[in-house]
Amino acid sequence: MIKLHDKYFKPFLKEEQILAAIEKIAGEIAKDYNEEVPIFVGVLNGAFMFVSDFLKAYPHPCQVSFVRLSSYQGLTSTGIVETLLDIPEEMDGKSVIILEDVVDTGRTLKQLVHLFSQTNVKEFKIATLFYKSEIYNGEYTIDYIGMEIPNNFIVGYGLDYNELGRNLREVYQLNQADMINLVLFGKPGAGKGTQAGFLKEKYNLKHISTGDVFRYNIKNGTELGKLAKSYIDKGDLVPDEVTINMLKDEVEKNPEAAGFIFDGFPRTTAQAEALDNFLESKDMGINATIALEADDDVLVARLLERGKSSGRSDDQDENKIRNRFDEYNQKTAPLKAYYEKQGKFHAVNGIGEIDEITERLSKVIDCL
Repeated sequence: MIKLHDKYFKPFLKEEQILAAIEKIAGEIAKDYNEEVPIFVGVLNGAFMFVSDFLKAYPHPCQVSFVRLSSYQGLTSTGIVETLLDIPEEMDGKSVIILEDVVDTGRTLKQLVHLFSQTNVKEFKIATLFYKSEIYNGEYTIDYIGMEIPNNFIVGYGLDYNELGRNLREVYQLNQADMINLVLFGKPGAGKGTQAGFLKEKYNLKHISTGDVFRYNIKNGTELGKLAKSYIDKGDLVPDEVTINMLKDEVEKNPEAAGFIFDGFPRTTAQAEALDNFLESKDMGINATIALEADDDVLVARLLERGKSSGRSDDQDENKIRNRFDEYNQKTAPLKAYYEKQGKFHAVNGIGEIDEITERLSKVIDCL
Protein backbone atom coordinates (compact mmCIF):
# COMPACT_ATOMS: atom_id res chain seq x y z
CA MET A 1 0.00 0.00 0.00
CA ILE A 2 1.26 3.49 -0.82
CA LYS A 3 -0.06 6.93 0.16
CA LEU A 4 -0.21 9.88 -2.25
CA HIS A 5 -1.48 13.10 -0.72
CA ASP A 6 -4.56 12.01 1.27
CA LYS A 7 -5.35 8.75 -0.55
CA TYR A 8 -4.12 5.18 -0.25
CA PHE A 9 -3.43 3.02 -3.29
CA LYS A 10 -2.89 -0.72 -3.48
CA PRO A 11 -0.86 -2.76 -6.03
CA PHE A 12 -2.72 -3.49 -9.27
CA LEU A 13 -0.33 -4.26 -12.19
CA LYS A 14 3.27 -5.42 -12.01
CA GLU A 15 5.94 -4.00 -14.28
CA GLU A 16 6.26 -7.24 -16.26
CA GLN A 17 2.51 -7.21 -17.02
CA ILE A 18 2.75 -3.65 -18.32
CA LEU A 19 5.80 -4.38 -20.48
CA ALA A 20 4.12 -7.48 -21.91
CA ALA A 21 1.13 -5.36 -22.95
CA ILE A 22 3.49 -2.85 -24.61
CA GLU A 23 5.33 -5.65 -26.47
CA LYS A 24 1.95 -6.83 -27.73
CA ILE A 25 0.99 -3.39 -29.08
CA ALA A 26 4.44 -2.79 -30.60
CA GLY A 27 4.30 -6.15 -32.38
CA GLU A 28 0.86 -5.49 -33.83
CA ILE A 29 1.78 -2.01 -35.08
CA ALA A 30 5.14 -3.20 -36.46
CA LYS A 31 3.32 -5.82 -38.53
CA ASP A 32 1.00 -3.18 -40.00
CA TYR A 33 3.62 -0.49 -40.68
CA ASN A 34 6.81 -2.41 -41.52
CA GLU A 35 6.98 -0.83 -44.98
CA GLU A 36 6.69 2.82 -43.97
CA VAL A 37 7.90 5.26 -41.35
CA PRO A 38 4.98 6.16 -39.07
CA ILE A 39 4.86 9.07 -36.66
CA PHE A 40 4.02 8.11 -33.08
CA VAL A 41 2.35 10.90 -31.13
CA GLY A 42 2.35 10.51 -27.37
CA VAL A 43 -0.24 12.22 -25.19
CA LEU A 44 1.37 14.07 -22.30
CA ASN A 45 1.79 13.93 -19.43
CA GLY A 46 0.50 10.44 -18.72
CA ALA A 47 1.94 8.59 -21.72
CA PHE A 48 5.61 9.57 -21.39
CA MET A 49 6.68 6.24 -19.81
CA PHE A 50 4.50 4.26 -22.21
CA VAL A 51 6.01 6.06 -25.24
CA SER A 52 9.54 5.51 -23.95
CA ASP A 53 9.13 1.75 -23.50
CA PHE A 54 7.07 1.43 -26.67
CA LEU A 55 9.85 2.96 -28.78
CA LYS A 56 12.36 0.53 -27.23
CA ALA A 57 10.09 -2.33 -28.30
CA TYR A 58 9.31 -1.02 -31.80
CA PRO A 59 11.76 -2.63 -34.28
CA HIS A 60 11.42 -0.39 -37.38
CA PRO A 61 12.29 3.21 -38.27
CA CYS A 62 9.80 5.75 -36.92
CA GLN A 63 9.35 9.34 -35.82
CA VAL A 64 7.97 10.56 -32.49
CA SER A 65 6.28 13.70 -31.24
CA PHE A 66 3.90 14.75 -28.48
CA VAL A 67 0.68 16.64 -27.82
CA ARG A 68 -0.48 17.67 -24.40
CA LEU A 69 -4.09 17.57 -23.25
CA SER A 70 -5.64 17.87 -19.83
CA SER A 71 -9.06 17.01 -18.39
CA TYR A 72 -8.28 15.86 -14.82
CA GLN A 73 -7.98 17.63 -11.51
CA GLY A 74 -7.10 15.25 -8.69
CA LEU A 75 -9.31 12.19 -9.00
CA THR A 76 -12.00 13.88 -11.03
CA SER A 77 -12.38 14.53 -14.72
CA THR A 78 -13.40 18.14 -15.28
CA GLY A 79 -15.26 17.18 -18.45
CA ILE A 80 -13.38 19.94 -20.31
CA VAL A 81 -10.35 18.91 -22.37
CA GLU A 82 -7.71 21.59 -22.87
CA THR A 83 -5.06 21.48 -25.59
CA LEU A 84 -1.86 22.59 -23.88
CA LEU A 85 0.62 21.54 -26.58
CA ASP A 86 -0.63 21.43 -30.17
CA ILE A 87 0.07 18.79 -32.81
CA PRO A 88 3.43 19.02 -34.59
CA GLU A 89 3.80 20.40 -38.10
CA GLU A 90 5.04 18.60 -41.25
CA MET A 91 2.79 15.57 -40.87
CA ASP A 92 1.18 15.79 -44.31
CA GLY A 93 0.85 12.47 -46.07
CA LYS A 94 2.21 10.46 -43.16
CA SER A 95 0.62 7.75 -41.03
CA VAL A 96 0.09 8.83 -37.42
CA ILE A 97 -0.46 6.48 -34.48
CA ILE A 98 -1.62 8.21 -31.30
CA LEU A 99 -0.21 6.63 -28.14
CA GLU A 100 -2.61 7.12 -25.21
CA ASP A 101 -1.88 5.99 -21.66
CA VAL A 102 -5.53 5.22 -20.87
CA VAL A 103 -8.87 5.48 -22.67
CA ASP A 104 -11.84 5.78 -20.31
CA THR A 105 -14.81 8.06 -21.07
CA GLY A 106 -13.44 9.07 -24.48
CA ARG A 107 -13.43 12.85 -23.88
CA THR A 108 -9.69 13.21 -24.51
CA LEU A 109 -9.96 10.89 -27.50
CA LYS A 110 -12.66 13.09 -29.00
CA GLN A 111 -10.35 16.10 -28.77
CA LEU A 112 -7.51 14.14 -30.40
CA VAL A 113 -9.72 13.04 -33.28
CA HIS A 114 -10.81 16.65 -33.72
CA LEU A 115 -7.18 17.84 -33.82
CA PHE A 116 -6.03 15.30 -36.40
CA SER A 117 -9.14 15.51 -38.56
CA GLN A 118 -8.03 19.04 -39.46
CA THR A 119 -4.68 17.86 -40.85
CA ASN A 120 -3.66 16.23 -44.13
CA VAL A 121 -2.16 13.10 -42.61
CA LYS A 122 -2.40 9.90 -44.63
CA GLU A 123 -4.27 8.23 -41.76
CA PHE A 124 -4.29 8.22 -38.01
CA LYS A 125 -4.93 5.36 -35.63
CA ILE A 126 -5.25 5.10 -31.88
CA ALA A 127 -3.29 2.86 -29.53
CA THR A 128 -3.87 2.78 -25.79
CA LEU A 129 -1.98 0.96 -23.09
CA PHE A 130 -5.00 0.73 -20.76
CA TYR A 131 -8.62 0.56 -21.88
CA LYS A 132 -11.67 0.96 -19.59
CA SER A 133 -14.24 -0.62 -21.86
CA GLU A 134 -17.10 -0.44 -19.37
CA ILE A 135 -17.24 3.37 -19.46
CA TYR A 136 -15.91 4.13 -22.95
CA ASN A 137 -18.64 5.71 -25.08
CA GLY A 138 -17.58 3.76 -28.17
CA GLU A 139 -17.66 6.79 -30.47
CA TYR A 140 -14.29 6.05 -32.10
CA THR A 141 -12.46 2.84 -32.91
CA ILE A 142 -9.52 1.93 -30.69
CA ASP A 143 -7.12 0.23 -33.10
CA TYR A 144 -4.55 -1.19 -30.66
CA ILE A 145 -5.19 -2.12 -27.02
CA GLY A 146 -2.60 -3.21 -24.48
CA MET A 147 -5.01 -4.50 -21.85
CA GLU A 148 -8.55 -3.92 -20.65
CA ILE A 149 -8.88 -2.84 -17.04
CA PRO A 150 -11.86 -2.14 -14.75
CA ASN A 151 -13.03 1.39 -14.09
CA ASN A 152 -10.87 2.02 -11.03
CA PHE A 153 -8.76 5.11 -10.48
CA ILE A 154 -5.12 4.17 -11.10
CA VAL A 155 -1.72 5.80 -10.62
CA GLY A 156 1.80 4.89 -11.63
CA TYR A 157 3.64 4.35 -14.90
CA GLY A 158 2.96 7.91 -15.99
CA LEU A 159 -0.47 8.28 -14.38
CA ASP A 160 -0.88 10.61 -11.44
CA TYR A 161 -3.00 11.75 -8.55
CA ASN A 162 -2.46 15.52 -8.30
CA GLU A 163 0.93 15.07 -10.03
CA LEU A 164 2.18 12.39 -7.64
CA GLY A 165 2.79 8.79 -8.70
CA ARG A 166 3.88 9.28 -12.32
CA ASN A 167 7.36 7.88 -11.64
CA LEU A 168 6.18 4.56 -10.18
CA ARG A 169 7.27 1.58 -12.29
CA GLU A 170 4.09 -0.37 -11.42
CA VAL A 171 0.42 0.60 -11.41
CA TYR A 172 -1.63 1.03 -8.24
CA GLN A 173 -5.38 1.42 -7.82
CA LEU A 174 -7.31 3.51 -5.34
CA ASN A 175 -7.94 1.51 -2.20
CA GLN A 176 -11.70 1.20 -1.81
CA ALA A 177 -11.53 -0.52 1.56
CA ASP A 178 -12.33 2.74 3.32
CA MET A 179 -15.32 3.55 1.12
CA ILE A 180 -18.50 4.61 2.88
CA ASN A 181 -21.74 3.58 1.19
CA LEU A 182 -24.95 4.74 2.83
CA VAL A 183 -28.66 4.30 2.32
CA LEU A 184 -30.51 7.35 3.63
CA PHE A 185 -34.12 6.97 4.77
CA GLY A 186 -36.55 9.59 5.93
CA LYS A 187 -40.19 10.57 5.68
CA PRO A 188 -41.10 13.50 3.42
CA GLY A 189 -39.89 16.68 5.11
CA ALA A 190 -37.30 14.90 7.26
CA GLY A 191 -34.46 16.76 5.55
CA LYS A 192 -32.82 13.93 3.60
CA GLY A 193 -31.81 16.14 0.70
CA THR A 194 -30.37 18.83 2.93
CA GLN A 195 -28.34 16.37 4.99
CA ALA A 196 -27.17 14.44 1.94
CA GLY A 197 -25.77 17.72 0.61
CA PHE A 198 -23.69 18.24 3.73
CA LEU A 199 -22.55 14.62 4.02
CA LYS A 200 -21.40 14.34 0.41
CA GLU A 201 -19.16 17.38 0.87
CA LYS A 202 -17.80 16.30 4.24
CA TYR A 203 -16.96 12.72 3.21
CA ASN A 204 -16.42 13.13 -0.57
CA LEU A 205 -19.49 10.98 -1.28
CA LYS A 206 -21.61 10.92 -4.42
CA HIS A 207 -25.30 11.56 -3.70
CA ILE A 208 -27.43 9.36 -5.95
CA SER A 209 -31.07 10.40 -5.82
CA THR A 210 -33.26 7.95 -7.72
CA GLY A 211 -35.61 10.75 -8.75
CA ASP A 212 -32.74 12.83 -10.15
CA VAL A 213 -31.31 9.82 -11.97
CA PHE A 214 -34.66 9.03 -13.59
CA ARG A 215 -35.17 12.63 -14.66
CA TYR A 216 -31.66 12.82 -16.13
CA ASN A 217 -32.03 9.62 -18.16
CA ILE A 218 -35.48 10.50 -19.45
CA LYS A 219 -34.55 14.11 -20.27
CA ASN A 220 -31.38 13.05 -22.13
CA GLY A 221 -33.05 10.20 -23.97
CA THR A 222 -30.63 7.49 -22.85
CA GLU A 223 -31.50 3.89 -23.67
CA LEU A 224 -32.45 3.32 -20.03
CA GLY A 225 -34.40 6.58 -19.99
CA LYS A 226 -36.40 5.55 -23.06
CA LEU A 227 -37.05 2.14 -21.51
CA ALA A 228 -38.22 3.66 -18.22
CA LYS A 229 -40.43 6.16 -20.04
CA SER A 230 -42.09 3.35 -22.01
CA TYR A 231 -43.30 1.83 -18.72
CA ILE A 232 -44.26 5.18 -17.20
CA ASP A 233 -46.26 6.16 -20.29
CA LYS A 234 -48.28 2.94 -19.96
CA GLY A 235 -48.90 3.61 -16.29
CA ASP A 236 -46.76 0.62 -15.26
CA LEU A 237 -44.11 0.48 -12.56
CA VAL A 238 -40.55 0.66 -13.85
CA PRO A 239 -38.94 -2.78 -13.25
CA ASP A 240 -36.26 -2.99 -10.57
CA GLU A 241 -33.74 -4.12 -13.18
CA VAL A 242 -34.02 -0.81 -15.06
CA THR A 243 -33.57 1.23 -11.88
CA ILE A 244 -30.58 -0.86 -10.79
CA ASN A 245 -28.95 -0.42 -14.20
CA MET A 246 -29.35 3.35 -13.90
CA LEU A 247 -27.70 3.24 -10.47
CA LYS A 248 -24.91 1.06 -11.89
CA ASP A 249 -24.19 3.73 -14.48
CA GLU A 250 -24.01 6.41 -11.78
CA VAL A 251 -21.62 4.36 -9.64
CA GLU A 252 -19.40 3.50 -12.60
CA LYS A 253 -19.27 7.13 -13.75
CA ASN A 254 -17.85 8.18 -10.37
CA PRO A 255 -14.81 6.01 -9.56
CA GLU A 256 -13.25 8.96 -7.73
CA ALA A 257 -15.96 9.04 -5.04
CA ALA A 258 -15.05 7.85 -1.56
CA GLY A 259 -18.50 6.27 -1.40
CA PHE A 260 -22.15 6.80 -2.25
CA ILE A 261 -25.36 7.99 -0.61
CA PHE A 262 -28.35 6.14 -2.04
CA ASP A 263 -31.49 8.22 -1.68
CA GLY A 264 -34.88 6.85 -2.77
CA PHE A 265 -33.55 3.36 -3.38
CA PRO A 266 -33.99 0.66 -2.24
CA ARG A 267 -37.72 0.79 -1.52
CA THR A 268 -38.31 -2.96 -1.20
CA THR A 269 -36.41 -5.94 0.15
CA ALA A 270 -35.96 -7.24 -3.41
CA GLN A 271 -34.36 -3.94 -4.40
CA ALA A 272 -32.10 -4.05 -1.33
CA GLU A 273 -30.93 -7.53 -2.32
CA ALA A 274 -30.31 -6.37 -5.90
CA LEU A 275 -28.30 -3.40 -4.64
CA ASP A 276 -26.24 -5.67 -2.38
CA ASN A 277 -25.52 -8.03 -5.28
CA PHE A 278 -24.41 -5.20 -7.55
CA LEU A 279 -22.14 -3.61 -4.94
CA GLU A 280 -20.66 -7.01 -4.11
CA SER A 281 -19.73 -7.43 -7.77
CA LYS A 282 -17.71 -4.18 -7.44
CA ASP A 283 -16.04 -5.34 -4.19
CA MET A 284 -18.20 -2.85 -2.32
CA GLY A 285 -21.13 -2.99 0.07
CA ILE A 286 -23.58 -0.93 2.10
CA ASN A 287 -21.91 0.18 5.32
CA ALA A 288 -24.97 1.63 7.00
CA THR A 289 -28.57 2.61 6.48
CA ILE A 290 -29.57 5.71 8.41
CA ALA A 291 -33.16 6.75 9.04
CA LEU A 292 -33.89 10.37 9.91
CA GLU A 293 -36.73 10.05 12.39
CA ALA A 294 -39.16 12.80 13.35
CA ASP A 295 -42.60 13.18 14.89
CA ASP A 296 -45.35 13.16 12.26
CA ASP A 297 -46.99 16.34 13.56
CA VAL A 298 -43.70 18.23 13.33
CA LEU A 299 -43.17 17.04 9.75
CA VAL A 300 -46.73 17.88 8.76
CA ALA A 301 -46.25 21.43 9.98
CA ARG A 302 -42.90 21.63 8.18
CA LEU A 303 -44.36 20.40 4.88
CA LEU A 304 -47.41 22.66 5.05
CA GLU A 305 -45.05 25.59 5.52
CA ARG A 306 -42.89 24.37 2.62
CA GLY A 307 -45.99 24.04 0.47
CA LYS A 308 -46.63 27.77 0.69
CA SER A 309 -43.51 28.43 -1.40
CA SER A 310 -42.93 25.15 -3.27
CA GLY A 311 -46.30 25.14 -5.00
CA ARG A 312 -46.46 21.36 -4.61
CA SER A 313 -50.06 20.29 -4.11
CA ASP A 314 -49.02 17.26 -2.03
CA ASP A 315 -47.32 19.64 0.44
CA GLN A 316 -50.52 21.66 0.90
CA ASP A 317 -52.97 18.96 1.97
CA GLU A 318 -52.53 17.36 5.39
CA ASN A 319 -54.42 14.19 4.38
CA LYS A 320 -52.12 13.67 1.39
CA ILE A 321 -49.09 14.25 3.61
CA ARG A 322 -50.21 11.67 6.16
CA ASN A 323 -50.98 9.19 3.37
CA ARG A 324 -47.37 9.60 2.21
CA PHE A 325 -46.23 8.90 5.76
CA ASP A 326 -48.33 5.71 5.85
CA GLU A 327 -46.85 4.57 2.54
CA TYR A 328 -43.34 5.26 3.86
CA ASN A 329 -44.02 3.24 7.03
CA GLN A 330 -45.35 0.28 5.04
CA LYS A 331 -42.38 0.21 2.70
CA THR A 332 -39.67 0.98 5.23
CA ALA A 333 -40.67 -1.60 7.85
CA PRO A 334 -39.43 -4.62 5.82
CA LEU A 335 -36.26 -2.74 4.86
CA LYS A 336 -35.59 -1.85 8.48
CA ALA A 337 -35.81 -5.54 9.36
CA TYR A 338 -33.58 -6.46 6.39
CA TYR A 339 -30.79 -4.09 7.41
CA GLU A 340 -31.20 -4.71 11.16
CA LYS A 341 -30.50 -8.37 10.46
CA GLN A 342 -27.21 -7.27 8.89
CA GLY A 343 -26.47 -4.95 11.81
CA LYS A 344 -26.54 -1.93 9.52
CA PHE A 345 -29.66 -0.01 10.54
CA HIS A 346 -29.26 3.25 12.47
CA ALA A 347 -31.94 5.73 13.57
CA VAL A 348 -31.05 9.40 14.04
CA ASN A 349 -33.19 12.15 15.53
CA GLY A 350 -34.11 14.40 12.61
CA ILE A 351 -35.49 17.28 14.68
CA GLY A 352 -33.29 20.25 15.57
CA GLU A 353 -30.94 22.70 13.94
CA ILE A 354 -29.48 21.53 10.64
CA ASP A 355 -25.88 21.46 11.94
CA GLU A 356 -27.01 19.50 15.02
CA ILE A 357 -28.57 16.83 12.82
CA THR A 358 -25.47 16.72 10.62
CA GLU A 359 -23.38 16.15 13.74
CA ARG A 360 -25.61 13.23 14.79
CA LEU A 361 -25.27 11.65 11.36
CA SER A 362 -21.51 12.20 11.39
CA LYS A 363 -21.17 10.36 14.71
CA VAL A 364 -22.77 7.29 13.13
CA ILE A 365 -20.59 7.50 10.01
CA ASP A 366 -17.35 8.13 11.93
CA CYS A 367 -17.91 4.93 13.89
CA LEU A 368 -18.27 2.74 10.80
